[in-house]
Amino acid sequence: MQKLNRKNRGVSTTLPIKIIQFGEGNFLRAFVEYAFQTLNNEVGFNGGIAVVQPIDRGMVSMLNDQDGLYTLFTKGIKNSKEVEEKVLITNIVKGIDPYIDYDAYLNLANEEELEFIVSNTTEAGISYVASDTMEMVPPSSFPAKLTRLLFERFSHFNGAKDKGLTIIPCELINYNSDTLKQIILDYVSLWKLSVGFKTWILDSCSFHNTLVDRIVPGYPSDQIEAYNKQLAYQDNLIVSAETFFLWVIEGDAALKEKLPFHKTNLDVKIVDDVQPFRTRKVRILNGAHTAMVPFSILYGNETVKETIDEEFTGPFIRSLVFDEIIPTLDMETEELEIFAEAVFDRFRNPFIKHQLASIALNSIAKFKVRVLPSLLEYVRRTDGLPMRTVFTFACLIRFYKGTWNGKELPINDDKEIVAEMAAIWKLDSLEKIVSQVLGKTAYWDEDLNKIEGLTQAIATYLQRIDEYGIKEAFLKLS
Repeated sequence: MQKLNRKNRGVSTTLPIKIIQFGEGNFLRAFVEYAFQTLNNEVGFNGGIAVVQPIDRGMVSMLNDQDGLYTLFTKGIKNSKEVEEKVLITNIVKGIDPYIDYDAYLNLANEEELEFIVSNTTEAGISYVASDTMEMVPPSSFPAKLTRLLFERFSHFNGAKDKGLTIIPCELINYNSDTLKQIILDYVSLWKLSVGFKTWILDSCSFHNTLVDRIVPGYPSDQIEAYNKQLAYQDNLIVSAETFFLWVIEGDAALKEKLPFHKTNLDVKIVDDVQPFRTRKVRILNGAHTAMVPFSILYGNETVKETIDEEFTGPFIRSLVFDEIIPTLDMETEELEIFAEAVFDRFRNPFIKHQLASIALNSIAKFKVRVLPSLLEYVRRTDGLPMRTVFTFACLIRFYKGTWNGKELPINDDKEIVAEMAAIWKLDSLEKIVSQVLGKTAYWDEDLNKIEGLTQAIATYLQRIDEYGIKEAFLKLS
């Protein structure tokens, strides 16, 4: 087959560079490039992307070998129906490795039509490294590289206010752009850059917190032959993703005008406050994921899809979400239920195998952040206990005993936590075990024994779980 490049595919459109993207990994290529290509195709956005490799080892050379082209395959469930799409992504204009060609990197700052910076350098990428200097070629951290690029643009255009940039990080940390902005300002101080430059950053550039949501398995190595058969060219950068797409960006009417996603069918929301959407995702999507893991493993399931399809565990998790989590959230109920239905479509996706054991990592910490807030809010609002949520809490504690029906359980947590839980399980009564676990303020930030009825309810569930198994234990007490 022909090598994938612009000449062989007849793709010769030259787009002006409007976006600099830090990161060339699977997620950005299945998310940001897809979003901006949708803008190009549907509203004539006419935006090209220059991709910057943020670390000294990456994939920019592979991108350049294919003239920035690659194929995105999306598969999933939408409104209970299987859907698939294949699209050739064509909006990457160039890829630059600043470790090899630093001048080319700095020259990006001089692009007349440049408007946006996007990034996904992992959660660890937005970090301050005090040893980074202005003279390094390049500085080590992403924020330091960006500060240097912004200074280059400020200098080249003599501080022109209309040459400021719109900065939209996609790293999975809360308040991602606020954090990035502060680190940039810290570098301005560390490097003793001018007051004029600092003012330009504050007044001419804008920073936007975000929430991104799409599962991107990436290069489908285990099924690559099946994917290759669908192509008339050799693509070494195939990327696979689920159909679901959500990008929530904190911004105003001016940002909506710059990024007219509202004129497309893509689910990009430009809103005053990202936090309600983040809470919705953490409580419903991540909360259901975390709650189901010990519960479903102990029941005997192996995957998320199997959990949702099974006649007992599926309705259990659905009721947990619709009857115990959604009532604790402050957004419109209809909007929350629509989102939840989309979540269950994602859980049923036959193209993505989510092994429960593989998402059991740090289950206690995840339960604290993703599930416990729903439990506490339910108690606050109703003066009662959310039965299914409490049952999954009991399953979590039982999971950390380490064995079930003579088999080792896939516990994957900090060694100290695993050792502490093992020691607690040596106590001589379930009431003591539960009391010790709920009293671990290092786990929960509070003593959960103070919640009326919770300690006894979990102890009772644990007794019945060992006596009857998961299904019968729940049914006998529900």
